[in-house]
Amino acid sequence: MSKNISTSLENTQGRKKTWLLLIGIILIGANLRAPLTSVGSLISFIRDDLGISNGLAGTITTLPLLAFALLSPFAPKIANRIGMEWTIFISLILLFCGMVVRSSFGSVSLFVGTMIIGIAIAFGNVLLPGFIKMNFPLKIGIMTGVYAVFMNLFGALASGLSVPISSIGRIGWKGSLAFWGIFSFIALLVWIPQLGKQKQRESLLATETPSKKANSIWKSPLAWSITLFMGLQSLIFYTLITWLPEILQANGYSTGGAGWMLFLMQFALIPITFIIPVIAEKMSNQKVLSALAAILFIVGIAGLLLTSNHFILAISVILIGIAGGSAFSLSMMFFSLRTSDGKQAAEMSGMAQSFGYLLAAIGPTMFGAFHDITSGWQVPLITLLVVSVIILIAGIQAGENRVIADTQSSKASSAHVG
Repeated sequence: MSKNISTSLENTQGRKKTWLLLIGIILIGANLRAPLTSVGSLISFIRDDLGISNGLAGTITTLPLLAFALLSPFAPKIANRIGMEWTIFISLILLFCGMVVRSSFGSVSLFVGTMIIGIAIAFGNVLLPGFIKMNFPLKIGIMTGVYAVFMNLFGALASGLSVPISSIGRIGWKGSLAFWGIFSFIALLVWIPQLGKQKQRESLLATETPSKKANSIWKSPLAWSITLFMGLQSLIFYTLITWLPEILQANGYSTGGAGWMLFLMQFALIPITFIIPVIAEKMSNQKVLSALAAILFIVGIAGLLLTSNHFILAISVILIGIAGGSAFSLSMMFFSLRTSDGKQAAEMSGMAQSFGYLLAAIGPTMFGAFHDITSGWQVPLITLLVVSVIILIAGIQAGENRVIADTQSSKASSAHVG
């Protein structure tokens, strides 16, 4: 009897720990985009208040992406030294501090705080997929979908609510940006119980000396296809997060209306980010899914380019949202599906998010600069169409049913699985 009671208590405690871990993952996911997407709807207010150009305004989004690019390869190594839980905890502290600094003073604090936010989110971007693989190895698709849904849900809410919040009393754009720091503080508190764990100190994510698999990652055409797919879909997403409201305002939308259209784009991708990982995990290859995501990008961006009809623009925004959700989810799944073990998956994640976000960082600033030069949105949007075609090519290659092989064996084996 006592043994049964003891077992029951252990099961109950195990379920509580699992639910607490799940809530922690959800809250971290909720903080991976909202601090960035909250800027897009407010970009015109920020630009006019601080007296900066469109190109410089674009760097508000570019700085975090540069932080992603520079720090992503180091996140697994730091986590291996001090533990994943502590690394994530410290990143949450940085995130909260960065959001406070960003909203405190003028243009200098805006950019300094933005960079701190980028550093914090970089760690979450890289570590969360590996953390899920370690703690939920049999439910990678579902758990990837869960955290992606909340990441995009809060990202969408931040886009849609930032302008209304800024209009309350004297809150302004600074108070509106600071508001989203509440969720980073909540995540910080909820994550504290995870700090006692030690198993994530095991060398699943990184080692002091690079392995043959780590070396082969950077020499693998498949790894580069995944990186291009990841980076270029991010380029489109972060570019439109920054500039879609401005494009829509040029087509007759109000500031608030444009912000809600940005919300619509992100809301459209929410169900897709859950569905796609589950479907992708069950398919023998993901070429069709990758191609479909790229085609939706092309159709949606063409709609922004060719018409000012509000109904067609709304449909185009929805298609872009679906494309972005599909492409992002596939990128996260490729880290696991195209690698042979957890360590190689982490190396793939670090490479894709490092070089990939370096590509993405070009987008907002380039887009804004092209607009300044041409005084229109046609050339910038045509550039995104070209990027979408490259995504199509890279996505088909990344979706092939194979894994990244060791350098020494890649020539001798086709690396096909299944």
